[in-house]
Formats: sequence, structure tokens, C-alpha cells
Amino acid sequence: MKSRYILGAIVIFALLVGVSGAGERVGTAEVTVCCEKTNSGLFCQDVLEEECSASGFALPTACESTAPCDPGYCYDEEEGTCLDNVPQMVCNKEGGFWSPEKPVSCDLGCCILGDQASFVTGIRCKRLSAFYGLEMNYNQEIQNEALCILAARSDERGACVYIGEFGESTCKMTTRSQCTEGMGSGTTSQSTTSFENLPVEETGQGEETPQQSPTDGCTIINDNVKFCPGFLCSAPELDTNCGKSQETTCVEGKEEVYFVDSCGNPANIYDAQKIRDDNYWTYLIDKSEACRPRDGNINSQTCGNCNYLLGSYCAPTGAGTTRPTYGTNICIDLNCRASEMTGGIARLHGESWCGFDTNRDFTFQETNQNDLSGLLQGALRDIRGNLPINNNFRGGDVPVGSKFYRYLCSHGEVIVEPCADFRQEECIENNVAGYSEAACRVNRWQDCTAIFTKLDCENTDQRDCVWLDGIEYVLIGGLGNGSAIDKSSLQAAKGELAKIRSGERELGACVPKTPPGLKFWGTEEGDNTEAVGICAQANALCPVTYEKGLTGGDWECVENCECLDETNQLKRVQLCMAMGDCGPKVNIAGAAGRTSGYRIFEEELKKK
Repeated sequence: MKSRYILGAIVIFALLVGVSGAGERVGTAEVTVCCEKTNSGLFCQDVLEEECSASGFALPTACESTAPCDPGYCYDEEEGTCLDNVPQMVCNKEGGFWSPEKPVSCDLGCCILGDQASFVTGIRCKRLSAFYGLEMNYNQEIQNEALCILAARSDERGACVYIGEFGESTCKMTTRSQCTEGMGSGTTSQSTTSFENLPVEETGQGEETPQQSPTDGCTIINDNVKFCPGFLCSAPELDTNCGKSQETTCVEGKEEVYFVDSCGNPANIYDAQKIRDDNYWTYLIDKSEACRPRDGNINSQTCGNCNYLLGSYCAPTGAGTTRPTYGTNICIDLNCRASEMTGGIARLHGESWCGFDTNRDFTFQETNQNDLSGLLQGALRDIRGNLPINNNFRGGDVPVGSKFYRYLCSHGEVIVEPCADFRQEECIENNVAGYSEAACRVNRWQDCTAIFTKLDCENTDQRDCVWLDGIEYVLIGGLGNGSAIDKSSLQAAKGELAKIRSGERELGACVPKTPPGLKFWGTEEGDNTEAVGICAQANALCPVTYEKGLTGGDWECVENCECLDETNQLKRVQLCMAMGDCGPKVNIAGAAGRTSGYRIFEEELKKK
């Protein structure tokens, strides 16, 4: 059962029940029936039988004596609406709960919705609050709409005019609800009054225009206190001892620089051009109507309309800062200047970005396949370079002991927030229109090597892995542990190859996109067991078959000959590096390990 609502007003529903429409009036001599539904769509009407719709009943009695047409209260439990004088059958058809007496659920109260109010039921208030994304604020003690609307204006700001300690009229900028606290004396009842019009003014063009009092609409709190919404204490019409000044201030919770009147009250946003403007010192002006912000008005001498999102905020002037034309406050710069920590570019206040222990490109790089052989040789000649061997993969260039960092520009300073050690977290960064945001996120590498299809490997909703395509990258799971090849390991390798032929596995390997750090050191037995196990997953067995003629001659490779290719062997080296802190890596100081980090050897396996 749906209904419309009007904020700040009683919800009024017009139901066409109980009253005959035009053309359906009957004379006293005509015989009428109780019609469930008329041809024009009205319900429970006493009309002539031919005016009844064929889809409903027509009873030879008055509707007031017919139970289905009994009027009562209809309550919608889902929407929280409650309607009076609704026929029982209409309420039931619409899915409501009907009652001849007003139920408790139909009791009304005041629902505060920001700066608006609605006099509705509690359930209706809950629905409206959820719709506007507000916390529910419901007061059932307020029993009429006028007081409800007034309650919504309790936070309205304006000038609270009262009689001071020495009998003079003074003022304080505050809210309507706070205007009664410790100000003046006498009764506390509230009433709204309109002051007399000012005398007629000459326009200077032969016309006369009546000027209404600018304090029209002030609320009389008591004999000595009145609240004037939308006015400044320096308004001449309020006739207080507060006036203009050349001073400024910063207001707690506000970002702008404000003028201050002679009583110390904050006035409008500082605008040097409005220092003597009577109108600017009379009415409250919205931020959007103040001097126009330009790049946050950073260090502006004439405009205090700071903008926190653009990197400026009100603060007292200090040594080396720009001096404003009036006052001692200015929109300081919250942004960060270009430096090594900012990546060499200026950063906005609130902007965050990723960093690493070494210079690292966080974008996905592509390697020209034509240069592959050169990169392979270079990787071996210069271990410190750790250049990528596989196209589209840079997992190898992660130094041992390195980790990610999140940098944040805040109030002109760069704050460094390290992500978790051992690269168990990685930094992710998003840049929109030149503004970057970064965060440390869990590195989901743990199940990469257990995935055997490219589609599952690259499912970024589940894991942070990358697929290395090709038979040279197939993981055998640490068979042989880098030592000798025996019959059992050979049979296991054949079993994995059988899975590839059946389609259970694809030719390739799923490895961590960002290799994790590993504890590969220790003096006690078992200290580095986990690291050894993880690195050993990249060990590979490749049974190569040779043949030679019965009459002699040289052995010739006839099966899996690609395993002898130096390029493929070096790709296995990169696979090892992708597992974690494995293989020929360097640490964050640029120093290589004590050994080469890998070993490639051949061993003859004779058939018996």
C-alpha cells in the first residue's frame, strides 16, 4: 500500500469514500443500493443499481449498515502510513490492517529530518530516515505539527539579542535552541511577532517604496530576549552595542576565515572588499555567496573562503607567511610540494600514493618478445638488474627484505605508513583526474601455485596471482628437491604430464603477482623449512629422450628437446624467483646472495 508524503506538513489523504460524486446524486424517491464499486471507480457508495460496476456487489441496503463498508483506520505496516475513514474491504484489498478504533500504531509524533520535519507515525519516520540516509530522530511527546516544525528549526543560526549586565542591548551569534540559556530574564514562552514597518523612504527617482523592517520574523523569547534568524549581531537594525571591526578569526569546525564584530562574534567570511559594506555586516551569507574560491584561496590576502578539499584551511599567520589585508588569519597551504618522497610531483592535501623500498614501476610492464634473448643474458650477467624474463611479468624485481609503503599528504607534510612485513600486504593505487588514492591491502598469494588453469589464476576477486604460459613454466611441486632424479620422481613427473594431456592442467604456472618475503635464515633445525618448501615448488624434472642408431653414431634428442634450450632453462630461474625470496635475487641494499640461487644440471637415467 503506497502513499505520498510532504515534509514539514501533515500527511493528508483524500479518499473518495462516503461521498457521491457528480452525476451520482439520487432523489429521495429513487431506490438505491450499496455499491461496492461504481462505474467511475468510487467505493462503498449508495447509488442506483445501474451505476454499479459488474465487478463488485450491489446490496439492497445502505452502506452504513454493510460490514464490508464500515469506515475505520487502515494502517500500512510496511510504509507506516495510517488513514482514517477507510472502508474495511478497501483496506484489506490494499494489504493494510483495519481497525474500527484508532490503534496505537497510528499515534503521531515529530520526525526530524535534517532541517525539516514531518508529523508522522514512528514506522513512517524510520522509513523516511532510511530513505534520506539519516539517523532516526523521533519525538512522540510533540503532539502537533506547528511545534514539530519549530523543533526542526532549533539549530537555525542567527542573532540572539538580549539585555546585558549593565542594561544595554547586546547580542550573541548562536542557534535558536541556545538563545535562552543564561540570557536575560522573565518568562520563557515563545511567540512570533512582526515589527512595525519603517517610515517610507525616498528612492531618489520620485517614487516612494515602503520598507519592511529587516527584523520581521524575530521570535520573542521573553521580555528581554529575542532571536532573529539569518541576522548578524552587527546589523544596525538590531540596535545593539555590536558593530563592524577589522579583525578576523578561525572558527572551530569551520575551514574559512571569518570577520569578527566588536563583541567578538564571528560574522561572515572574510572579504577585504566588504569591510565597510553595511549589507555584508547585516545578514548571514552562505559560503557559496562569499568571495569566489580560486584554488582554495591559498595565501589570499583578500579572501578567506578557504576550501579544505582544495588544500587550504584557516590558520593564524606566522613567520614567512603572507599577511592578509585585514586581520591576522589566512588560508594556509595544506598541500605538499614536489620532493623525493612525493615521487617528484606536487601532491594535494589528502592525496595518498604507493611507495617501495627501491624504485619500482607500479604499472604493469610489457616486454618486447624480440628482445627476450638479450634480457635473459642480461639477467645472468647483472643479477642486480633482475630484469623480467617472461613477457608481462615483473615479479622477479622484488628485492629481499623489501616492502610496500603508503604515503599521505596531510597539512603540508608527508606521512609514511608501512604496509605489513614480508610483503604480506601490498600497496594498491588508483589515480582519477590527477588525484591518487592508495591503500595497503592483504597480498593473497597463498594458493597461487595450487591453481592449474589460467582463468582461475587470474580471478582477481579471489587471489593476487599471474599466469606464466608455456610448458617451461609447469610446476611439478618440488619433486627431487634439486638433487638427483630417481624412478619415483620420474613417475610423479609423468603423472603431472598426464594431467596436462587430459586437460586437468594447462601448460603453465600460476605464481604470486607480488612474491612474498620468506624467513630463509636461522640457526635451529626447521627455521627455514617453510622457505625451502616454497622455493622447491619451482624445481623441475624434464625427462629428455635420446636415440642413436644400432650401428652407432651420436645420440640425438627426439623428445622434450626444449628442456635443453638455455632460454627455457632461464625461464625456470625466473619461475623460482616468482615463488618468493628464492633464486638469484638481491636485497634492498643491492647486495646479491652468497650463491647463484639456482642450479641446472643433467643426469643420465638409464632404463633397466
